[in-house]
Amino acid sequence: MDKLVKNKDTTFLPILLGTDANAYGMARNFHQAYGIKSLALGKIPLLETRHSKIVQVQTCPDFDTDDKFREVMDEIARTYTPIYDNLILIACGDRYTELISSNKDWLSDNFIVPYIDLELKEKLENKEDFYNICEEYGLDYPATVMLHKDSQPPFDLPFDYPIAVKASDSIEYVALDFPGKKKAYKANSPAELEQIFADIYGAGYTGTLIVQDFIPGDDATMYVLNSYSDKNGKVQAMCLGHCVLEDYTPAGIGNYNAIIQEGIQEVYDKYKKFLEDIGFVGFSNFDIKYDERDGRYKVFEINIRQGRSSFFTTTSDCNLVPYLVQDRIYNREVTEVHYHNNPALWLHVPPRLLLQYAPERVLPQIRQLLHSGHHDCTLLYDKDLTPYRRVMINRFYHQQWQRYEDWFNKLSIND
Repeated sequence: MDKLVKNKDTTFLPILLGTDANAYGMARNFHQAYGIKSLALGKIPLLETRHSKIVQVQTCPDFDTDDKFREVMDEIARTYTPIYDNLILIACGDRYTELISSNKDWLSDNFIVPYIDLELKEKLENKEDFYNICEEYGLDYPATVMLHKDSQPPFDLPFDYPIAVKASDSIEYVALDFPGKKKAYKANSPAELEQIFADIYGAGYTGTLIVQDFIPGDDATMYVLNSYSDKNGKVQAMCLGHCVLEDYTPAGIGNYNAIIQEGIQEVYDKYKKFLEDIGFVGFSNFDIKYDERDGRYKVFEINIRQGRSSFFTTTSDCNLVPYLVQDRIYNREVTEVHYHNNPALWLHVPPRLLLQYAPERVLPQIRQLLHSGHHDCTLLYDKDLTPYRRVMINRFYHQQWQRYEDWFNKLSIND
């Protein structure tokens, strides 16, 4: 066991599963709200949480396997239950949400586990089931066709090219390795779709392939919704972000690198009803795109955890962590839902890069928020900028320039 995390306040200890920017953002949320240090568990140490004063990292190379996960979590429970009154589990990646849901009953003996049961999780994360649920509860989503391993080209699609293509099973897909692999694809022709199909299934993928109508529009047509629902399935707080710059690297397509918080009550009302109707609990994260053709906000997916870019909520003064703590630690009910609306700019790239690559129509608001100081970066926490972290993080942000030069607007199979 590594050096123990010993906070003066022993009411609870946040245990973060993951060591990336998502984990650091959650550690910063807890530190800003309560002045405490978190414990992060993962496979390998990553830059974002390395040499930090607000999160201690403990790694195990095969931590994401079922047997090792149970072994490590049993050790964590034995070590920290004598020290803290409560241990809160927070997943910071899809594989960790799967491990938590699969072991929820066993974990609940020693940890607070603010997650839905495995059955609902599998329905929401299986895209085919999720879109059926969207249909049932009235959530708009892009026109979609499901392809399977035994599907035969030419593929008959009810919409025109270009199209979007993505593996339904993200956990199985991320483990594959093949030339030209991207997290998601844009196909401009039937030939490109057939090549993507052959590449993915040829690499050993066995799940469903999602083929969707490609909604036109630049980065600023994307939105991300984060919320927290209490243990009774009641939404406590919702915070919507307006994306102004996406990630274009092959492994990062679909992630966000700059977000302006923007409250839209129409979206809040619809998704609050959805979450409460299905009995959702814990953090949720929706990826949504505004379709200018029909004026509808169309959802791509739900994550049953906070997103990688969820620190945008705290940047705009909507830290969701206290809602979790009030609910699960102090058993206090919030009687009035908080619908956040306080524009601020969250960044995961240098400001000058954002000004160069963001859509022109959002540049005036970006400049205004930069000039007024209403902006922040997850990793640039003034209470945790040791000399090492300052150098390494600035180097990381500088490297973003080359990534955009190499990959900006290259979404199709042949880019």
